[in-house]
Amino acid sequence: MLNRLNHVAIAVPDLAAAVASYRDTLGAHVSAPQTLPGHGVTVVFVDVGNTMIELLEPLGEDSPIAAFLERNPGGGMHHLCYEVEDILRARDHLKQAGARVIGDGTPKTGAHGKPVLFLHPKDFHGTLIELEQA
Repeated sequence: MLNRLNHVAIAVPDLAAAVASYRDTLGAHVSAPQTLPGHGVTVVFVDVGNTMIELLEPLGEDSPIAAFLERNPGGGMHHLCYEVEDILRARDHLKQAGARVIGDGTPKTGAHGKPVLFLHPKDFHGTLIELEQA
C-alpha cells in the first residue's frame, strides 16, 4: 500500500531561521513559503534529492503545530508522509485494520495540491503518519 517516503516534516518555531539554516548553512534548495490556512501552517520544502524535508511553522494560535511547539519549544520531527496510490482505498483498508484516521476521514488538499490524510500516532508507535495520494 505504501509507496515512497514523500517528506519528513519538522515543526519549527521560526520558519525564517530554519530556512536560513537549511539554505545558507547546509546549502539546500528551499522552496518559497506556502500558507495553508486549512491546515493551520506555513510550510517550505527542502529538496534533498531522494525526498523532501517539510519545515512547518504555526499559522495562528489554533494551529496543531502551535500545540506541538508548546510541548517541544525548540521544534522537532512532527510527521512522516508516505505516498499511496489511492487515498480512499488506503483509508478504508486502514480503518478496517483498526487504524484511526484523524478528523472525519475526508481527505484535505495538502501543500502539493493532492489529497492527504493523517493517521493517529498511537497506532503507529508514536509517529504521526500523513498519507498523500501520488
